[in-house]
Amino acid sequence: MSAAAPEPVVLRAARWLDIDAGEVRQEARIVVDGDRIASVATAGAAPSGARELDLGDVTLLPGLMDMELNLVLGGPSGGNPRSDVQDDTAFRTLRATLNARKTLVAGFTTVRNLGLFVRTGGVLLDVALSRAIDLGWIEGPRLVPAGHAISPTGGHLDPTMFQRIGPGIMPLTVEEGIANGVAEVRAAVRYQLKYGARLIKISASGGVMSHSGEAGAQQYSDEELAAIVDEAHRAGVKVAAHCHGDGAARACIRAGVDCLEHGFLVSDETLQLMADHGTFLVGTTLLTDQMDLSRAAPELKAKAAEVFPKAKSVLPRAVAAGVKVCCGTDAPAIPHGDNAKELTAMVDRGLTPLQALTAATVTSADLIGVSDRGRLAEGLLADVIAVPGNPLDDITVTQDVRFVMKGGNVYKGG
Repeated sequence: MSAAAPEPVVLRAARWLDIDAGEVRQEARIVVDGDRIASVATAGAAPSGARELDLGDVTLLPGLMDMELNLVLGGPSGGNPRSDVQDDTAFRTLRATLNARKTLVAGFTTVRNLGLFVRTGGVLLDVALSRAIDLGWIEGPRLVPAGHAISPTGGHLDPTMFQRIGPGIMPLTVEEGIANGVAEVRAAVRYQLKYGARLIKISASGGVMSHSGEAGAQQYSDEELAAIVDEAHRAGVKVAAHCHGDGAARACIRAGVDCLEHGFLVSDETLQLMADHGTFLVGTTLLTDQMDLSRAAPELKAKAAEVFPKAKSVLPRAVAAGVKVCCGTDAPAIPHGDNAKELTAMVDRGLTPLQALTAATVTSADLIGVSDRGRLAEGLLADVIAVPGNPLDDITVTQDVRFVMKGGNVYKGG
């Protein structure tokens, strides 16, 4: 990583994406002063004393965003065949630093870490990771941590449900997210907030890759959902819900959940309800093509065979209904660093490249409640990446990131 220079930096390139205008403009000249963009123009002399970086025949884009991943899970193998019970918290966190850097150099400068579901003794590993990144100790994207995912006993995000682990093996506490009833879910939310979570992740319906019944079955009662949202919103924090089922989605919307993750089984009527309420959708559509099911139990493969084909129609229907769609991968459901393949999958489903890029920039910034990123514009954070060609003609070029700047620091190229 190169240290932030006191003098301004001028980025020159053949093109830049004006995402508000929806077009790629010629001759990029972006002046960066400290961690901010000072100006965006197509011509003119560099400011006195500025350092110039001529990136050549590339297109400059705002840093991309992934609204659904977990850097603490997946990544390089440490040699343990059962990492869910063999890896300790220190080892998990060290591996997360590698996942964080891989995500950053792939061009993703902001991410949401959506919920631990491993035993940590109550330590919020993603909060610690976020702090270390912000302090410059390690390289990674700006990280919005959720702490521990909140799930009912036997729910999709109860980790013992993934491998049918027996009673008494790897039990999780309320502080670690396993919470039942209104009093416990309130306590679980308060614990995450106390120790630094900046959003709350919940398990609102069953999932495809867990032994917890139907993928769409509602797992928290309406009263529990309302209590979770009440606690989070009074603290000024949003709630993201793992949710596939149509009825569960409606319950989340009624409760005031801010964002649904996946939404693979929602109806057109529910999508319209989401649009009417301003509920965001993180579609995670790539995993329906590329999730590794080779080691999954037969019954889980059967669920995937039923749910994944249905899921592929959700994004275009959501866009048509006016739902605010964000980019998210659910990595490590797909490998860390392959995040941009989600954009290609979104286009394969029928979105335009501009709609996919908007989902990964402007709309994602809206979801996390920030206005300081998502565009190449004066006064915004200097989160800038470069790709060859024109991404509005060929979205796959976002998988070939040549340059990454975050907050005025260069992490790749240049």
